[in-house]
Amino acid sequence: MSTLALFGGSPIRTKPFPTWPQSSEMIREHLLHTLENEQWGIGSKTISEFDRKFASYHDAKYCISVNSGTTALWVALKAADVKAGDEVIIPAYTFIATATAVLMANAVPVFADIDINTGNMDPNDIEHRITSKTKVILPVHIAGSPIDLNAINNLAKKHNIVVIEDAAQAHGATYGDKKIGALGQAGIFSFQSSKNMSAGEGGAIITNDESFADACFSYHNCGRIRNGEWYNHHRLGSNFRMSAFNAAILIPQLDSLAAQMELRDKNRNILDIFLDKIDGLRPMAMSAGATRSANHLYICKYDESKFDGISREIFFKAMQAEGIYTYQGYKPLYKEPLFITNENEYPWLKDLDYKSLNLVNTEKLSNKESVWLTHNHLLGDEEDIQDIMDAFEKVTTEMQSDPKSFLEFTLK
Repeated sequence: MSTLALFGGSPIRTKPFPTWPQSSEMIREHLLHTLENEQWGIGSKTISEFDRKFASYHDAKYCISVNSGTTALWVALKAADVKAGDEVIIPAYTFIATATAVLMANAVPVFADIDINTGNMDPNDIEHRITSKTKVILPVHIAGSPIDLNAINNLAKKHNIVVIEDAAQAHGATYGDKKIGALGQAGIFSFQSSKNMSAGEGGAIITNDESFADACFSYHNCGRIRNGEWYNHHRLGSNFRMSAFNAAILIPQLDSLAAQMELRDKNRNILDIFLDKIDGLRPMAMSAGATRSANHLYICKYDESKFDGISREIFFKAMQAEGIYTYQGYKPLYKEPLFITNENEYPWLKDLDYKSLNLVNTEKLSNKESVWLTHNHLLGDEEDIQDIMDAFEKVTTEMQSDPKSFLEFTLK
């Protein structure tokens, strides 16, 4: 092996990976058509077309498009009748919006631990957290990999609790023979810049329940009701509507998503097989019942005990020097400054001490083991994937054959 780039050698990779988001001629045509021929907001046929097609693609009857995944979460929680002081069970390993949407509904986030092998919320850590105040279980399909929804739904049915899927990262993922998103009461998606379907910003709620869809419509549209009078407001909603331009960008991606998913599947499988042979790295497993991940992120696990105690952070520096940007990803949500709560701002959290939480698997995966690659790495060709594998092999081989150099580097 050549000298590591971290120590002055030549890097494996100097050119960029495929960029994301990606434009296309079809996207440009849809945008231009909407710009010149359509309403740009309320009343746009483009928005109605997207809602219809997105619901159908995800095996759902109804879709309400909104302006972000975060507002999709808030709208769905309110449509599920979440009120001040209610509790919502969420994983501690996810993006902050899963928790902030609960706070914005004046409800209480209750954090559950994860399955260390999948990164998804552990169904076995949920039931003992259910109380008389629990209104919703909000599972997240981390990295686009479906959680064990049968286990979640069975718990919810037993305790008469609503399930809302946070599928912000999971466009097109499948559980059993169905796409995720409407396998509970409802599911939400995000179209923020990094997502596998992107409009820069945007979100959607899907459901098979007409009354739930009607409630979502009202909350996202200033409290109006379908077919009601314009200046007649029934709920404390707001303007969370999607722009027609966002919808125009998204419609063609429902056609391009299949080929992109196949490419991500292929490249993820290549990396899984390769990394499984490296002692000290392990690909993430799929949850029971999950049949296809959206592969929004590629995550594997790092075991520093196999590398003479060399920290994951030094491994990151070595990989990044080789031109492959690996990084930690999420931290435990309850460690965020947001949850060092100001009781004047969040009086309903007054007696909660999030600082004392220590969810073992969440802490271990986040602080010691998780290694992330963004999904655009999985959209590369054979040469791109080979560079990733070569960098993993180069760095781990050097770490195992010459740990002293890394430990000396740590002391500098």
